[in-house]
Amino acid sequence: MNNLFPEIEPFKTEFLKVSDLHTLYIEQSGNPKGKPIIAFHGGPGSQTKPSHRRFYDPDKYRIILYDQRGCGKSKPLGETKENTTQDLIEDIEKIRIHLGIDRWVLHGGSWGSTLALAYSEKHPQKVKGLILRGIFTFRKQEVDWFTSNAKLFFPDKWEKATKILPKDLDKPINEYLYNLYMNNDTYKKLETIESFNIWHRSLMRLVPDEKKLQKKISKVAIAGEKIIYYYIRNKAFLKEGELLKNVHKISHIPTVIIQGRYDMSCPPITAWELHKKLPNADFFLIPAAGHKADEPGIMEKIIEYTNKYSNL
Repeated sequence: MNNLFPEIEPFKTEFLKVSDLHTLYIEQSGNPKGKPIIAFHGGPGSQTKPSHRRFYDPDKYRIILYDQRGCGKSKPLGETKENTTQDLIEDIEKIRIHLGIDRWVLHGGSWGSTLALAYSEKHPQKVKGLILRGIFTFRKQEVDWFTSNAKLFFPDKWEKATKILPKDLDKPINEYLYNLYMNNDTYKKLETIESFNIWHRSLMRLVPDEKKLQKKISKVAIAGEKIIYYYIRNKAFLKEGELLKNVHKISHIPTVIIQGRYDMSCPPITAWELHKKLPNADFFLIPAAGHKADEPGIMEKIIEYTNKYSNL
């Protein structure tokens, strides 16, 4: 049984200025002389959490977590200017150089897997291993699923989220929500924002916790939702199918693909297609699991591979 490692505190936290506008929060924990591993949080628009440190053996790893542009403790919160996938890729390189790291292991789930693939395809020579979970590549079919088509499984949640939309809505819902977040009167539309935040979070677990779904949305979470819809509107600044098309560039990198069979946010088809294009990668379809990294079966497999990759 691979359990989470004990809670630890960072041995260093700092802010790195990556542009005239953006400053990123970075933390390091574990062994300062250990194998470097960087974890990419989801979203786009989520943030680093203390629990994220617990997937790695702190005696073996130099654990690097950070908040992407506009996210979490990074500044300015919710900023969409100078915020593209290409900017995020170059931020990762700036972090690597700033920390004096030659090569490192990457770990990302959901949007974090998108970013891990995008970075490794651009800088394959800097990557020692890839731990990918809940695969998402931002193709139209994937975005359509988690923004609306998952209503096939959650008609009750979808009805609740959409019933407060304007009756005369004459544009796609994603476009309406993008405009809502980009306007300065966000808090006047809080009911709509909370409804769609609940919709998104309903897709995250095999068995959602209804009490947790009802908790009030935070300022940081509102900023995160804004970034999600900004990236959706701009197709994540990626060409359709780009990441799957270019995976031949990383076929030599040790890779594991971990996917929940009943992931309602990022359905298994994308992980399966990635597996077919990376036949040398280890592939696991966890039978009774949803999307989140701490779902039973997923958590254990992630830790199995962080232990394994500490020897790369």
